[in-house]
Amino acid sequence: MDSAIMFLFISVVIIGIVLVIIINLTRKSPHALDKQHYQEQWLSIEQSVGTDNGSMQFAIVQADKLLDKALKERGFAGQTMGERMKSAQKNMTNPDAVWAAHKIRNRIAHEDSMTVGRKQTLQALQGLKRALRDLGAL
Repeated sequence: MDSAIMFLFISVVIIGIVLVIIINLTRKSPHALDKQHYQEQWLSIEQSVGTDNGSMQFAIVQADKLLDKALKERGFAGQTMGERMKSAQKNMTNPDAVWAAHKIRNRIAHEDSMTVGRKQTLQALQGLKRALRDLGAL
């Protein structure tokens, strides 16, 4: 009887160790981002910024999308960009600036009369660029 209990105990321990190893080997680890791709995209965004409201709005929306792509590729959890940003906050130098830029993007997307100034645009882009650097995309 004692040997049967000992065998059962050892079996459970071995199965537990095997499961831990399998989980660690199959876990989705964040992989390195293609910096060249992100740098090309970022350069395109910066070059798209003109003096008109439309080009400034477009740049903010595109930069926000680029950050979301990086968050997804790095494997941050969340169904929405906001959830992914929340998951990534500890990896960001200035999460408040990123949130401010994302809120501007949301206003652009949902308010027809939204206008952005050059200073506001540059601040938003600066925050998003910093986040992309923090994630290793730039």
